[in-house]
Amino acid sequence: MARPRIYNSEIELQEEILKYFEQTKENNERPTVTGLALFLGFASKQSLYDYEKNDKFSYSIKRALTMIECELEKRLENQSVSGIIFALKNMGWTDKVQTEHSGKIESTVINFIEQPGNEPIK
Repeated sequence: MARPRIYNSEIELQEEILKYFEQTKENNERPTVTGLALFLGFASKQSLYDYEKNDKFSYSIKRALTMIECELEKRLENQSVSGIIFALKNMGWTDKVQTEHSGKIESTVINFIEQPGNEPIK
């Protein structure tokens, strides 16, 4: 059986989201996805993502998640960034690995192997 919704109006949800960001600012804390989910009364982040799937609440949740992501991006310029990078990867960021393929196949042919003290082997 599905649990009843905590929020029935988008305005009510937006007001609570704003309260969360105001609280984190007042307490000099960094906003987090988990912190937002708990503040909104959810038992898990999944509930937050479930609300995001609902057209009625999608914009508010996406905006809140983007605000959290923005805070993470701003902190990338600090010295200790491994935790920030980890959090951003969980938000969909990826390391970029670039590989170039020229289409050529190059091979090296060795005519003989020389062993120390012996004649070359052909």
